[in-house]
Amino acid sequence: MLFGRFFVTLQPEMKNHYQGMKKLLIISLLSLLVASCATNREYLVRMNTTEGTIDLKLYKETKEHRDNFIKLVKEHKYDSLLFHRVIQDFMIQGGDPDSKKAPRGKMLGEGDLGYKVPAEFMPELYFHKRGALAAAREGNDVNPDKASSASQFYIVWGTVFTKEQLKRFAEVYGKRLGKEIKFTPEQEKAYTTIGGTPHLDGEYTVFGEVVKGLEVVDVIQRKRCDKNDRPLENVRILDVELIKLKK
Repeated sequence: MLFGRFFVTLQPEMKNHYQGMKKLLIISLLSLLVASCATNREYLVRMNTTEGTIDLKLYKETKEHRDNFIKLVKEHKYDSLLFHRVIQDFMIQGGDPDSKKAPRGKMLGEGDLGYKVPAEFMPELYFHKRGALAAAREGNDVNPDKASSASQFYIVWGTVFTKEQLKRFAEVYGKRLGKEIKFTPEQEKAYTTIGGTPHLDGEYTVFGEVVKGLEVVDVIQRKRCDKNDRPLENVRILDVELIKLKK
């Protein structure tokens, strides 16, 4: 209990003072409780694009990425940016701040906001199934901690594996990495039904997923692109908005 069974009798002139202090303490504790609840929530955001609307859930467990993404949404950092890198049957990538006013044909992907977000890998829980939202990052040679770009993200499309193909992938990729790769039942089910990109698990932080508008992602990932994987026809994020909180 906040106010335990031990007590002292107050003198009349001190009673009002301590009652006021008690009210302030209760208000402070309630404020802390509200703040604590807010950090334990999943956020839903709506990404309006020139090809349609994509609703995304941000995971509460990857709170560093969730909070950073929400911050950028509130600051309108994604408004008018392009999906600057699109590879069919793989993923669509956006969030480069340099893409906002980039002329057609310009190579993009190097823009950043001057800071990184620490990696939050949870491959057994959140992995690269179709529709997964993940953070792009620099390569291991310059980024051994695999920290994420502050703003650049991608949405997975990937391919559907048979169970035999997934088993073979685990063997071949495991040998390349020098470790055994095992998929959880959830991973195996996802990769053999809806598809994904399992080779990215444990390498890039997955911090959300598409809950509505996967057909829009499909339209974008089919776009014709130049040699740098930039769509020949600009695909623009019009704006991103916070639509509701989910406990």
